[in-house]
Amino acid sequence: MVPATEWKFWMDDGEMSKGMGNPILEGNFKNIRRVFDALGRKVTPYDAGKEVAPGITSVASPGHTPGHTSFVVASGSDKVLVQVDITAGAAFLFVKHPEWSLASDVDKPLAVQTRRKIYDMAMAEKMPIQAFHAAFPGLVRVEKDGDGYRWIPAIWNASL
Repeated sequence: MVPATEWKFWMDDGEMSKGMGNPILEGNFKNIRRVFDALGRKVTPYDAGKEVAPGITSVASPGHTPGHTSFVVASGSDKVLVQVDITAGAAFLFVKHPEWSLASDVDKPLAVQTRRKIYDMAMAEKMPIQAFHAAFPGLVRVEKDGDGYRWIPAIWNASL
């Protein structure tokens, strides 16, 4: 399963032509096509805002890439937001400074808007975030910190 907007962008030869010369985009186009060519480009596209599996709903989080998607995983009344590259690299810096952009953000202004929108939503819904690029264990809560945000990491307990 692949977000429909993401699939359309990365498989569009015109978009790929525009990305040539940009080492990050060029590498991404080539790698994505290499992976999906190996799968015979057999995918099931889905739209943002749809439940992709029971209890897992896709959330549009564009900017890093056009079809970048996060997920809300729910069980009963419990929910967690699984974010991918809303903040990447030195993620804690981009949480503190959501107005900054990554070199790999395809649409930098939209990535900034998305960071603010997603973190405001997580705070409003008191939803923890499973954040890629966060320190282990990667489970955080977010709160406002001046013009930005900060992550409050979950305390790891190895015993069950």
